[in-house]
Amino acid sequence: MKNPLPFLPTNDLSAEEVMSSITIDCCVFSFEKGYLEVLLVQHGQGISKGKWGLPGGWIKKEEDIDVAADRLLSELTGVKDIYLEQVKTFGKPERFPLGRVITIGYYALINREDFKVKAGFTASEAKWYRIKDIPDLIYDHNEILQASLNRLRGKVKRAPIGFNLLPEKFTLLQLMQLYTEILDVEMDKSNFRRKFLKMKLLQEAGDKQTGVSHRAAKLYRFDEEIYQNLTRKGFNFEF
Repeated sequence: MKNPLPFLPTNDLSAEEVMSSITIDCCVFSFEKGYLEVLLVQHGQGISKGKWGLPGGWIKKEEDIDVAADRLLSELTGVKDIYLEQVKTFGKPERFPLGRVITIGYYALINREDFKVKAGFTASEAKWYRIKDIPDLIYDHNEILQASLNRLRGKVKRAPIGFNLLPEKFTLLQLMQLYTEILDVEMDKSNFRRKFLKMKLLQEAGDKQTGVSHRAAKLYRFDEEIYQNLTRKGFNFEF
């Protein structure tokens, strides 16, 4: 079967099995060496060949939308149970030049230590980009990325979802750098420490950093029970 939208992976699905004018595009965020990054793919064929965009794909006709998004990310990373949230639907008539295509935007949060990303079916390369170094993306993908980032910024003030981007053990400095990157604001270290420790969300891991040239910092992990409670009830974490 010839793929009518060659910028998307077919995953060996027939035309009868997919929603031919509705797709999913996902902003996959990670936190690496103090920087918030997003995963981009370079398209290897079609009208967008050589250009960069967000990873995405088809929705099967008998498939729930959230299930489709989870499946596409699992195919991309090889791991299931990724933190995933729907952002909004993007449906401007001119968003895709070859015909009317509506896409549903999602964002995902992953810890890079647990994932090995592969380019996929029609992508020639997959690469992590720092948020402040994003190139011009195909179609309306820059708009999708900005909407996803805005949603993430709002959500981290109400729920501790940022922990999905961190390793199991982390320093308070790493945690502050994460919030600084997401919210794009400067933070006072002592004020940040006081606010976070007051929530009782953190547990001392019992050890310190290793292999660092500076004084080793104490390591923490989050309390799973309090995390679930705050995620469910929410909180107000303003700076």
